[in-house]
Amino acid sequence: MSQELVLRAAGLTDIGRRPTNEDVVLVRSDLGLYAVADGAGGHRSGEVASALATRSIENYFGATIKKTHEQPEFDKFGIPSGARRLSAAILKANRDVIEIARSTPAHKGMGTTVVAACFSPRSGLMHVGHAGDSRCYRLRGGHLELLTQDHSLLTDVLEQRPDLDDTVLERLPKSIVTRALGLDPKLRISLRSHRVVEGDRYLLCSDGLSGPVPANAIASALATPAPPEATADALVTLAKTSTGNDNIAALVIECTGGPTGDSVPPPPLSRDADGRADPELLILGIEELDSLDSSSASDDLLRALEELAKKP
Repeated sequence: MSQELVLRAAGLTDIGRRPTNEDVVLVRSDLGLYAVADGAGGHRSGEVASALATRSIENYFGATIKKTHEQPEFDKFGIPSGARRLSAAILKANRDVIEIARSTPAHKGMGTTVVAACFSPRSGLMHVGHAGDSRCYRLRGGHLELLTQDHSLLTDVLEQRPDLDDTVLERLPKSIVTRALGLDPKLRISLRSHRVVEGDRYLLCSDGLSGPVPANAIASALATPAPPEATADALVTLAKTSTGNDNIAALVIECTGGPTGDSVPPPPLSRDADGRADPELLILGIEELDSLDSSSASDDLLRALEELAKKP
């Protein structure tokens, strides 16, 4: 039997071994909203980008509270309204970062990764959206699961060329992200929805934590019966005592109450204007495959990788 979902959360950042702290955490349990942003850019612009992004997301959620009460939990396409709200908030933050970067010479080229989560008590769903390599983990029943996939050069390469030799992969820069707020007005947000189960613990963090701290140490810290404040502090301490030198951000969310099983209200079936269910799968652009331009960003990446593979 479902109970009321109760969230308890805490987060903190640490400068690490960097001259400035460009990581920001956002904790708004009253809005069911949590986020971590990891900024980048010269002249202290990284901290401007991350602070601006989290504030923009927070403001969007604050301004759309009334609208959420008026909307059904799922839209007519079967998409959770909370997921669309989170995506819209992150995209609004992206536009805000781009606008400031373009209008202020001192902040030119700034950007930030972000991972954000929001909770919908009515459906018992947690929605997570991200751009870059800031991550979201979930500990459930003692099992740690990574809920996000890094938008990094290495990930993009492996998606296209999983057969590349490890010696080639080792030469790839490890700190390059391929998506971030502030880089592209047409930014694509990765977005997923997950059911919440009583006892779940979630971690939002920057790569200053996920990079140097192994997954088993993260799982052990999250499994320790301590409040979120103490758990976040323990995780940051683990990162500080590791070989890493980056800023560190950790945000721990603890869920009590909520669904105790697998039951989540099913989304409505997608139907066309005449009320009929979609008849078949259609592949976008399949009719024009012969006329597609062979030049693309993916092709450019593959050509660059071929050249890299030829080097001794």
